[in-house]
Amino acid sequence: MTRSAADRRPAPSLESTPRVAPAAALDERAVLGLLRVVERAALAAAETVGQGDRHRSDEVAVEAMRAELGALPIDGRIVIGEGERDEAPMLYIGERLGRNEAGTAAIDIAVDPLEGTNLCAINEPNAITVLAASERGGLLHAPDLYMEKLMVGPGARGAIELDAPVADNLAAIARSLGLRVAELVVVVLDRPRHERLIGEIREAGAHVRRISDGDLCAGISCAVAGSGVHAVMGSGGAPEGVLAAAALRCLGGEIQARLVVSSQEHERRCRAMGIEDLRRIYRASDLAPGREILFAATGVTDGHLLRGVRRFGSGARTCSLLLQNRAQRARFIDSLHVDETDDDAVVQLRF
Repeated sequence: MTRSAADRRPAPSLESTPRVAPAAALDERAVLGLLRVVERAALAAAETVGQGDRHRSDEVAVEAMRAELGALPIDGRIVIGEGERDEAPMLYIGERLGRNEAGTAAIDIAVDPLEGTNLCAINEPNAITVLAASERGGLLHAPDLYMEKLMVGPGARGAIELDAPVADNLAAIARSLGLRVAELVVVVLDRPRHERLIGEIREAGAHVRRISDGDLCAGISCAVAGSGVHAVMGSGGAPEGVLAAAALRCLGGEIQARLVVSSQEHERRCRAMGIEDLRRIYRASDLAPGREILFAATGVTDGHLLRGVRRFGSGARTCSLLLQNRAQRARFIDSLHVDETDDDAVVQLRF
């Protein structure tokens, strides 16, 4: 794939770019362990689907995810989680997890124990459990603010500019994909702040798909051929932007993003995390600069990419997505989780 000269230039060396240490390999044992983390969180959250209590849904996912992370043979550090230490009792930023045995991988972990808490609570599509991992310094420590985002798949990488007019970006995406603007589908979070953006997309001739929650799922979809999504535009959570960047690093897509800093408190929080250039435009390689990136997600409710948890008589079935940039592979993994039974009990599986 040919990229523009601007896209090939190295990112500016600023205070907010993490310094990446030499890669600490994520071996297959660690990879499968991290997969189990999102599976266990999804199984726990699935018990609350449709019960109308998003706080409870998030709580059980957090508890399950933390318990599984704590049992892994890793030296893990949470860089994106449920908040600062004084705001979150579990999975707080800076929390160290894992058994930290001799020779274990030292990794940074970004988590969203339940992406789409509202979706889970009301049994709507695309609730997922998510994590990304990399060697130390491989994931940006982003404040919990909004972030302007523009995400595209591999075919339009290098064609977009965050500050360009919406019509210009859509025309560039269409040219890169060999489509007409009228054939493009752009996902936008359904928020009042996006009404002007939605109007500009429609005026340019493209189609808008509004979503109530979950721009992370949409960001992954735009990098998957045949998903029917060509771009994601608008502002959403910065932590989700880092997770999306990790996935897009593995899939060859791109994100351009900028923190929305609208108060002195926002400035203080950014500077406390070492971010000095408050107008910086980040790319996927800035948000997830690690040499070795892993992204894992498991469906809680049925969605466009992943089926939700399905219960059967003796257990449950999960569908997960596992991405690794160095392995250059994407794995869709169906797992059967059998409930603990007596040794002589009959286990019934459903396919």
